[in-house]
Amino acid sequence: MNIRDDFIISQLNKGYLVGGAVRDFFIGGEKEILDRDIAIKGAEEFAKKIANRFDGTFIVLDEVNKIYRVVLNDKLNFLDISEIEGDSIEEDLLRRDFTINAIAYDLQKDEFIDITGGIEDIKNKKLRPIREQNFKDDPLRILRAFRFLATTGFDMTDELKEGITKYLPLALEPAKERIHYELMKLFGGGRGKCREEKDFCAKTLALMDDCGILERLFPCVKELKLVPPNTHHHLDLFHHVLETVSNIEKLYEELPPEAKEHMDGIDFGGFPRINHLKLAGFLHDIGKYSTWTIENGRCDKFDCLYNKPECSECNARHRFIKHDEVGSKMCIPLLRDLKFSKKQIEYISQMIKYHIYPSSVIAAPDLNDKVMMRYLRKMGNNVIDNIILAKADRLSARGPAITEEMIKSNIEGLDKLMNFYLEKKDTLKPLPKLIDGNEIMEILGISQSPKLGEIISQLKEAQLNGDITTREEAETFIKNYSL
Repeated sequence: MNIRDDFIISQLNKGYLVGGAVRDFFIGGEKEILDRDIAIKGAEEFAKKIANRFDGTFIVLDEVNKIYRVVLNDKLNFLDISEIEGDSIEEDLLRRDFTINAIAYDLQKDEFIDITGGIEDIKNKKLRPIREQNFKDDPLRILRAFRFLATTGFDMTDELKEGITKYLPLALEPAKERIHYELMKLFGGGRGKCREEKDFCAKTLALMDDCGILERLFPCVKELKLVPPNTHHHLDLFHHVLETVSNIEKLYEELPPEAKEHMDGIDFGGFPRINHLKLAGFLHDIGKYSTWTIENGRCDKFDCLYNKPECSECNARHRFIKHDEVGSKMCIPLLRDLKFSKKQIEYISQMIKYHIYPSSVIAAPDLNDKVMMRYLRKMGNNVIDNIILAKADRLSARGPAITEEMIKSNIEGLDKLMNFYLEKKDTLKPLPKLIDGNEIMEILGISQSPKLGEIISQLKEAQLNGDITTREEAETFIKNYSL
């Protein structure tokens, strides 16, 4: 493959192609180029000419730093055109973050410019900073380092670790919107046809913890580390959630095409569902510490749980009642502070709240179509996501009280639920709103109150069960409701 094969790059003969397009060309794989970064003197004038030439839209991204965007008519392909920083392209490259991102392709001379050894680092799968000062110039590069570790699977060099450690106190200084963007890119790590491993994201989270940045971003990590292994979990809670993220990545690769297409969908937040689901997997048990109780006394001999399970001193039972509900509420202020949108927060909160739900459904004494249909109606468009999380959670909990047969039975039940959804999804319709709150208040002669919310909730449950399907049945239900 030649870098000139791209239909836009092939028509340019001025300036320098830089950034991700050049990096990904050397990394290889089958990633399609959609965004192209061009560094050039006279960026504004050049961007306007490109917009005219390709019948695109000219947008000013940053007037101060002279960065412009040209969006093509398909709304997928675009070019970011920026003024060369300094007197030359070489000086510009030295101001960038990592060597793998400091390779330029001269569009006029048809040759690569690599003054920092980026091509060699790509061959050796190393992530190396260009110079320590660059972290101070833009501390977001600390988080960007972990983003690239997660998305490339490269190794951290000693220089990189030293730079991150030195400037770690500056890590949260950048705007929260920029931090949010890097996090969502990071949680996309592990996807891609050119990669041999698929758990880069989980490994990167562990590395972030080793470097001291994870607790700064997610203070709840401190509490996760306080919950030890127990009879149901072979890992402490922190490592359990990391393994859950890893299993989500692996399960994603095994999905049938239509389910994978769903998880690749960008339905909210500007990033694929799979990125959001891995973040939900990381946060799914944050409610456990605050709901943690130990029955039959406290036992501190946790090693006995897998070395001497017959030990009579280790009969303590760890319980986390309603940790799913508590966790779904705890994530809201955390994500809001990181500038997640309302829809993103609703999705992640719902995944946390219902991560046990699919396993409860398949455990029903009489698992029939009605029971499964009720689940589908309740979860709506998030069925696939929810089942993946439930499976990943189950595969990540293998304490001494959990047998392989129990795991096998649970996974088979969840697969049955998934297959049922894939068969029925094209026939599913949203629950109709049979009657609104104002009408309920009028029928019962009540004012707005918690009781009204209770009635609406019970009416929805009856609809989910299929007991109420018409307005007449809804009115009868309300009239007979005990106040």
